[in-house]
Amino acid sequence: MNNTGTFQTSWHEYRGEWTHVEGEIIDEALITIYVNGAELATIMATPCQQDALALGFLKNESIIENLAEVEIVHISKLGCCVDVWLNHAFQKPERVIVTSGCGGGVTFSDPRLGLEPIASSAQTNPEVLREQFRKLQPPNSLYARSRGVHAAGLLDMEREVLLVVVEDVGRHNTIDKVAGLCLRDGIDSRGKALLVTGRISSEMLRKAARMGCPLVASRTSPTSISVEMARAWNITLVGYVRSGRLRVYSNPERLGDWRDNTGSELNDN
Repeated sequence: MNNTGTFQTSWHEYRGEWTHVEGEIIDEALITIYVNGAELATIMATPCQQDALALGFLKNESIIENLAEVEIVHISKLGCCVDVWLNHAFQKPERVIVTSGCGGGVTFSDPRLGLEPIASSAQTNPEVLREQFRKLQPPNSLYARSRGVHAAGLLDMEREVLLVVVEDVGRHNTIDKVAGLCLRDGIDSRGKALLVTGRISSEMLRKAARMGCPLVASRTSPTSISVEMARAWNITLVGYVRSGRLRVYSNPERLGDWRDNTGSELNDN
């Protein structure tokens, strides 16, 4: 395991004629997270920023709330294991839910339960969202080198700047990595927008809610449950952010002038 995020390989490519190509594809590996010596979860992920992945997973699963609870984070030499030692006892959850996340995500509770609506007056506009999405996968990104990878970013809507950008083969992993970097680097994710390139499923929406993000936007679609959750938790849910268009499924007031061209207010129901 090289921990760079990509894997050097070769392939035969046809573009009118056959050629042999040397290049990179996205790396994928089993990453096992241990807490206080006990195995918690094994996740299919891109083997880079494993510490952020582990910390964010623990935060988003409500196992920890802040970095003060963490004494040690150690990544094994091969990069396939992350040992996290806490300064308090840890009881491994008995129930494991396999989520719809690519690579087979896991969670330990029903994604629909247990969170209060987010109170935030933060706003942005469609043009800012479209511009910031173009910055998620710049020329030096894993995507530019290998394709086949998701990205996520945390957007400060007031300053219109991305505070954190990560990539991973698993779309749900990208959110955990964002949460982990925020935890590690002292970045407050509350009141910020979460931008993701993959489909927004229920467990991803729950992770965003745990981070206190009042706006979640994607290049693709949400699922039915994630729309229900966004409306219940007062989250602005945006899909299909593309050149010249986007769709708002809940709480459009955070995007400024949200009336349609007839002057009617958009209906969340």
